[in-house]
Amino acid sequence: METRTAGRIAWVAIVFFLGLAGLGMFLVVLKGGRGDIIENAFLVVAFVCIGAVGALIASRVPGNAIGWLFLSGTCLAAVGFVADQYAGYTLVTRPGSLPGGSWAAWVSNWIWILYFAPFLTFVPLLFPDGHLASRRWRPVAWATAIGMSAGIIAIALTPGEFQDSTYRVPNPAGIDGAKPLLSVVGGVAFVSLLLCVVLSVIGLVLRYRRAAGEERARFKWFVYGLTVLIASFLLNIGLGIVVGDDEGLSLLFDAGIVAVPVGAGIAILKHRLYDIDIVISRTIVVGALAAFVTLVYVALVVGIGALVVGSRANSFLTLLAAVIIAVAFQPVRTRTQHLANRLVFGKRATPYEVLSEFAGRLGGSYGADDLLPRMARTVGEGVGASAAHVWLRVGAELQAAGAWPDQVSAAPIPLEGDEVPLIPSSDGVYPVRHEGELLGALSVTKPRAERLSQIEDKLVADLASQAGLVLRNVRLTRELRANLEELRASRQRIVAAQDEERRRLERNLHDGAQQQLVALSIKLGLARKLTHRDPDQADALLEAVEREAQESLDTLRDLARGIYPPVLADQGLAAALSAQARKAPIPVTVDADGIVRYPQEVEAAAYFCCLEALQNAAKHSGGAPAVVSLSEEAGMLTLRVADEGAGFDPYTTPSGAGLQNMRDRLEALGGALEIDSHPGRGTVVIGRVPVTG
Repeated sequence: METRTAGRIAWVAIVFFLGLAGLGMFLVVLKGGRGDIIENAFLVVAFVCIGAVGALIASRVPGNAIGWLFLSGTCLAAVGFVADQYAGYTLVTRPGSLPGGSWAAWVSNWIWILYFAPFLTFVPLLFPDGHLASRRWRPVAWATAIGMSAGIIAIALTPGEFQDSTYRVPNPAGIDGAKPLLSVVGGVAFVSLLLCVVLSVIGLVLRYRRAAGEERARFKWFVYGLTVLIASFLLNIGLGIVVGDDEGLSLLFDAGIVAVPVGAGIAILKHRLYDIDIVISRTIVVGALAAFVTLVYVALVVGIGALVVGSRANSFLTLLAAVIIAVAFQPVRTRTQHLANRLVFGKRATPYEVLSEFAGRLGGSYGADDLLPRMARTVGEGVGASAAHVWLRVGAELQAAGAWPDQVSAAPIPLEGDEVPLIPSSDGVYPVRHEGELLGALSVTKPRAERLSQIEDKLVADLASQAGLVLRNVRLTRELRANLEELRASRQRIVAAQDEERRRLERNLHDGAQQQLVALSIKLGLARKLTHRDPDQADALLEAVEREAQESLDTLRDLARGIYPPVLADQGLAAALSAQARKAPIPVTVDADGIVRYPQEVEAAAYFCCLEALQNAAKHSGGAPAVVSLSEEAGMLTLRVADEGAGFDPYTTPSGAGLQNMRDRLEALGGALEIDSHPGRGTVVIGRVPVTG
C-alpha cells in the first residue's frame, strides 16, 4: 500500500473514531453524573492517543501491522463505548426510549475481546517491524485468532443475563441448552489466550536478546510501556482497596493504557530522539516516591487510625504523615535516585557521575604511567563497554597508551594527516585535541550485539574534550623521559669514547714513542762506551740517535695533533682542515670562505666531525673525491662533507660508532647531524651547530 493512501485511510479511521467517541460522550452527558463524565472523558482521551499513534505508524510505515492494530483497536473500542452508553441510556436512563438496547449491551459485552486481546498478543508478537520473528510463531498467531473467536462465540451465545454496573439485561442471542458446551468453549478460550499472552512475551524477550544497538533500544521503549501498564494496573487495584472508587485512579489506569502504544510509537518512528535509560531511571524514582508517600499515608492515617483511634478521619495522624513525608522525602529521593541509576546504568552510573569521576581522576595525583589506564577504565565503565583504549599520538601514528580491562598491547595505527582513522574492532573513535592540535584519541568497543547510544556517544565525546591537556602533559613527560634517557646514553657513550681514546693514546705511546725513547736510551749508553774505544763508530751511532730522536719528536707531535691540532688553535678551522686534507688518502677540496674564528669547543667539534666524515669517505667511497664545505648563516655554523662514492641506505644500515660520535659531539653543543645518502649516489654528511659571532 502506498504511503499516501495509507495515510488517508488512517486519518479517516481517526475521524470515524472521533465521531463515535463524540456520540458516546453525548450519551454520557444525557445519562448525567459528573463522575461518569470525567471518567469516560479520561478514557476517550486515552484512546485518542492510542489512535493517533496508530495513525502515525500506519501513515508513515504502512507495512507495519502494529499501526493498523492500534488503529483498528481504537475504532472497535469506540464502537464498544457507544454500544455500552447506548444500552445504559435506553435500558436505565430512558427505558424504552430507543430501540435495540439489549443488542447494544450484547455488542458491548464481547467486542472488547477484539481490541484487548490483540493488544496483549499480536502487538508483542509483531513488534517492532510488524512481522513474526519466524514461521515457528505462526501457530501462536493462529491460536490467538482461534482463542479470540472462541471467546467471542462463548460470550455472545451463552444464555443468561449481561450484568453491568448500571443495567441487567438477558442475552438476546443466547442459545438455551448450549450453556454447558459454551462454558467449556469459554474456558478453553480463556486458557488459550492466556497461554498465547505468555508465549508472546517470551517471543518478545527472545527478539530482544537477538537484537543489537538501536534495535535493542526499540525493545526497551516497548517493554517500558508494558511495565508502566502493569504497574498502573496493580497500583490501581491496590489503591482502589484503600481509598475506594476514585476518579484519579481511572486517570492512572488510562495513562498506563496509553504507555504501551506511545512506547511502541517512539520505538518505531522516533527512537533516535530519546534515550530510554534516562526515562526508565526517572520513572523508577517517581514510582518509588509515589509508593513511599502512599505507604506512609496508608500506614499512619488508615492503619493506625483504624486500629488505635478507631477512625480513619484523624487530623493529627494526617499532619503527622505530612511531617514524616516532608522530612524523609529528600533522603528517600536521593537514595532512590542512586538505586535507580545503578539498576538502569549498572557500573556506568549516570553521565554526570562519569564526568565527575573522570574530572576527579584527572585531578588526582597519579603517575603518567598509571593515569591513562585509569582514564581508559573510566571511559569503559562509563558506557558499559567491553574494552576501551587511550591512544597517544607519536609522530605519524597512534600508539595505545592505556587499555581497559586488560593491558593488551595494540598495534600502532598510522595517521592520515590530522584526522583520526577508523580503528578495527572499535565501535567509536573520538579524537582528543588541545588548542587545535591532535594529541590522541579515545576508542571504545561495546559488547557483542550492542552499540553506542546517543547519550553514550555524547558522553565519550565530552570526555575526549576534557582529556586534551592530560594527553599533552603525558606526552611532554614521556618526551622528557626519552630525552633524559638519550642524554644518559649520550653521556655513557662520551665516557666510553674518552676511555677508548685514552687507551688508544696509551697504546700509541707504548708502542711508538716509548719504544723509540727506550731504543734511544740504549743507543746513548752504547755511544758513551764507544767514545774512548772507537770514536768513529760512536759518532755514527750518535747520528742515528739524532735521527731517531727527531722521529720520536714527530711521533709525539702527531699524537698531540690527534688530541687538539696546534694549527687549529693557532690559525682556525679552515687552515686545520686544509692541512688535514693534504694528508688525506683521497682527493679532498675544502671550501671555507667567510669562516671566522669561533669558540674552541665549536671549532673542535666541527674539525673532528669533518675528520670522521673524511675517514668514512676514505673507507667506503672507493677513492672517490670528497668536498668539505663550511658556511655560517643566522648564527649557525654548517659543515658539509660530500663524496661521490657508492652511498648506502641510512634507514636500513645501522649507524656505526663514528656517526654516533659525530652526533653526540654536535648535540652536546645544541647542534644536529643529518645523513643524506642513496645507493649509487654518494653520501652527504651535514652538521649544524650554533655559534656566537
